[in-house]
Amino acid sequence: MLFLRKEVFTQVGRFAAVNANASTKFCSLRFAHKPSFTADSYPSLQRDSRYATLNQADVDFLKSILKTEGGSIVNGLDQSTDPSDLDAFNTDWTHKYRGKTEVAIKPKTTQQVSQILKYCNSRKLAVVPQGGNTGLVGGSIPVFDEIVLNLGLMNKIHSFDELSGVLSLDAGVILENADSFLAEKDHMFPLDLGAKGSCQVGGCAATAAGGLRLLRYGSLRGTILGIEAVLPDGTILDNMVTLRKDNTGLDLKQLFIGSEGYLGIITRLTVICPRRPRSTNVAFFGVSSYENVLKAFSESKAYLTEILSAFELMDNTSQRLVDAHSSTQRPLEDEHPFYVLLETQGSNKEHDEQKLNALIEHLIEDEVITDGVIAQDESQLRVLWERREGITECLAKAGSGVYKYDVSLPLKVLYDLVNDTKQRLTDLKLLGESSDHPVIDVVGFGHMGDGNLHLNIAVRKYDKRVEKALQPWVFEWVASHRGSISAEHGLGLLKKPYIGYSKSPEMISLMKILKNVFDPNGIMLPYKYV
Repeated sequence: MLFLRKEVFTQVGRFAAVNANASTKFCSLRFAHKPSFTADSYPSLQRDSRYATLNQADVDFLKSILKTEGGSIVNGLDQSTDPSDLDAFNTDWTHKYRGKTEVAIKPKTTQQVSQILKYCNSRKLAVVPQGGNTGLVGGSIPVFDEIVLNLGLMNKIHSFDELSGVLSLDAGVILENADSFLAEKDHMFPLDLGAKGSCQVGGCAATAAGGLRLLRYGSLRGTILGIEAVLPDGTILDNMVTLRKDNTGLDLKQLFIGSEGYLGIITRLTVICPRRPRSTNVAFFGVSSYENVLKAFSESKAYLTEILSAFELMDNTSQRLVDAHSSTQRPLEDEHPFYVLLETQGSNKEHDEQKLNALIEHLIEDEVITDGVIAQDESQLRVLWERREGITECLAKAGSGVYKYDVSLPLKVLYDLVNDTKQRLTDLKLLGESSDHPVIDVVGFGHMGDGNLHLNIAVRKYDKRVEKALQPWVFEWVASHRGSISAEHGLGLLKKPYIGYSKSPEMISLMKILKNVFDPNGIMLPYKYV
């Protein structure tokens, strides 16, 4: 890597020993004990009596649907079934939410999804759609005994048009698999996430995931051209558009993107995919203040314009966690209050490097950045990204739990929320080094390009005192600065009670009206969203 200081640009050999195989895949962590049932943790939640209770006749019928074209079902009503077989469907990866489903279904076709929902709707059996289960708000986990409908077996890539760049694929395709397929065609999927090794493209669409490179490739809402979705009554909505422009009436697909399954289940998508970049550069900077982070971001946009693909913020607390819980070496010897990972992607290596070098010289000359390195090859590039993408996994290793808030804020006040959260938890004597304090630390990182802050509170154990201190205080703070309480992952169970901090009563009322139109029996995603 190139080492950057105002005085010198030199090659530094000490990075040759850095682990070049650091994984950027989502890691599904294993815990020694099961979490409490969500229904017990939220006593205000009561099972809705309008939903039927699943019986063996229901299971037999659902099995019959799967016989024709394959699929699988895990039946907890069968005494020969190992109860642990349902754990993966009942428990989220953060170890915070745990449901009580007795049946998890994995269909292989849209027709099977249609038949399953039609039957569940007629019987008033509640359903929770589930993808890769990498969310943070409990959206894909049942609360009581809802049927889990997991799309993991609907994982076929149907077609790709190299001329237009339009990809047609099932909702259950793993994001990384979709990108690997496109790599062979010299294209790339327009979304990239730390959880790309586990998350499914349908789940990304259902939660309107933003990802790491929105600066360069835009939001998923803009790159999805069409969808196929199944309504709660079994109706198949075929809107598999492959055109960039289609102004015939309402753009109904947007109702399903970000809906979390509230209105129906996305089963297939068409996505416009860009050419794979010929040139990628990654730089990692140490920055002395958040004010200088803002300056660096502004100057990066001015100098790099169309090739700037990512600008990621990390505080030093996050990097200390990565030091403690991973083998990835810290790129910079000295500690800094803030770090920035900057990436460019373009078509001309020489052109891109000239623009990046001009930016760096400017930032060093004006003392906006204190120190930094530039990756010199693919392995070093992966190591630098691991300093950012590895934060989530290292947080999970730091204690027994993490309270996570993904919010959007104006950039000028984005990191103020982290400082104010630390102060609040300190004042309430919840944050400290001794075991008497449930909170280990408060961490802030995220995407500067779309004002998305990941506020993480690592705890020695989940504690109602901490939750009470954070909610609704965090959402009130966000609302007071005209932010959004959900930048990624949606509302789920966690944020459902607080949607009023981001949406007006009139907008919430309209959402409920649409719910009654699409799902009058309310079988989809009960107890969550709105």
